[in-house]
Amino acid sequence: MTAQFNVQIGSFRKINKIPNAWSNKDYLQLMAIMGLNDGLDDMEESELREMCMMSLNDLEATEAAKIVLTHLFTELAEGKIDQLSNDMIGDRMWEEYSDCLLHEGFFSAYALLREAFNGVFAEPTGVEFTVNVTATDADDLSIFDQSLHASMVRLLASGLSSDVLLHRLFEDQITGTQFPEATGILWQLESVTSEGLSRQFKMVSSDFWFGQLANIEMFEASAHADESDEEE
Repeated sequence: MTAQFNVQIGSFRKINKIPNAWSNKDYLQLMAIMGLNDGLDDMEESELREMCMMSLNDLEATEAAKIVLTHLFTELAEGKIDQLSNDMIGDRMWEEYSDCLLHEGFFSAYALLREAFNGVFAEPTGVEFTVNVTATDADDLSIFDQSLHASMVRLLASGLSSDVLLHRLFEDQITGTQFPEATGILWQLESVTSEGLSRQFKMVSSDFWFGQLANIEMFEASAHADESDEEE
């Protein structure tokens, strides 16, 4: 079922880090990988973070990148981690890596490493924005309950020009029945309010995908859910 909507872009801002992307648990695990986990359990959060950043800075930039990627991507082989840690300097992996499901992790890795090294690594470019979605029929809103990420990426794609990378790389998924990559495109997505035929959503993604929306106020859109009833 293809549903029709009016979409209004609400707040829109560029970000270079995702709030609360790194927790005390993350810092402790990073320190453990570096072999520096003695006597840290009772340390204040700010002190633990500062010590972790200093410990990363004591390493060569590529070695620090390897520590961070080892923590983030347990599914990747050591050899792949070695390659990526070298490629990170000079590259923009949160945009360029072939598997977009890892882009959010790369984004947060760059944010942390750039701060630890006062530069060296590229500054990640992301966007945080809200959209107000109004349906003509209440039943149309059910697509967001069936497959939220896939439906929202398709919706937002309607507001972008046909030559953007999102269309060129994922047109089959946008028009098709399965979009497993959607969670790698919209990193964070939540429904904020729901009233009548309207819903407001808040999301975080890469400027790479949705930067063009900064210049758009409103558009008409069509979207549909994945065939599966389960969220990707």
